[in-house]
Amino acid sequence: MTGHDVAKRAAAGRAADRKRGYDAAKRATDIAVAAAALAATVPLTVVAAWRIRHEDGGPILYRGTRIGRHGKTFAMLKFRTMVVDAGRLGGDSTAADDPRLTRTGRWLRRWKLDELPNLVNVLRGEMSLVGPRPQVAWDVARYTPAERRLLEVRPGITDWASIVFRNEGDIIAGPDPDRAYDQLVRPRKIELGLAYVEHRSLRTDLSILFLTALAVIGYRRVDELLERTLPPARVHV
Repeated sequence: MTGHDVAKRAAAGRAADRKRGYDAAKRATDIAVAAAALAATVPLTVVAAWRIRHEDGGPILYRGTRIGRHGKTFAMLKFRTMVVDAGRLGGDSTAADDPRLTRTGRWLRRWKLDELPNLVNVLRGEMSLVGPRPQVAWDVARYTPAERRLLEVRPGITDWASIVFRNEGDIIAGPDPDRAYDQLVRPRKIELGLAYVEHRSLRTDLSILFLTALAVIGYRRVDELLERTLPPARVHV
């Protein structure tokens, strides 16, 4: 074995150690923050559950089959924001003007409260606080070999794309939200998701969580701050 081979193997070993360290720190952060957030939002959870059940008597939670890390399926939990059996009445994309949305559902989506049950998925290890949003099976089946890198990480509650497309419902509003999503949102979401996979770190995760909080409360300069965090090779938001 040459000196070059020894150095190369040593570098690979250090990279593997850094990855294991990051994965362990990320998982510990996920558990700690998810548990604390679930405990802190009990009052909101109670109010949301009561409003959902009181409005139409339907189930409180929506369980959507999604594709997770390494292609494994799981049931993603969210507060139900649409009428019962909404899947039979329309497509997968939900525009801001979707008639299937309930009054309570619009309120929950406005403040991203519908995603609070995602924290249970985080505790289970099916999701992370930060990572590309999980997708349905038929959409994952369209991934190119390069795009399948998105499955290398746990899907997340938020990521760069979640901030960029925080008003996704308005963007895809119109007669064909599924087509609008494919043309106006999906390509950029995948690009940003791949950027995260390539550049992920604990510092990046904490930055995304901070920017997400600013976006939810409506901070006007969030896009400007986001520009500073994206990898330089990526196009502007």
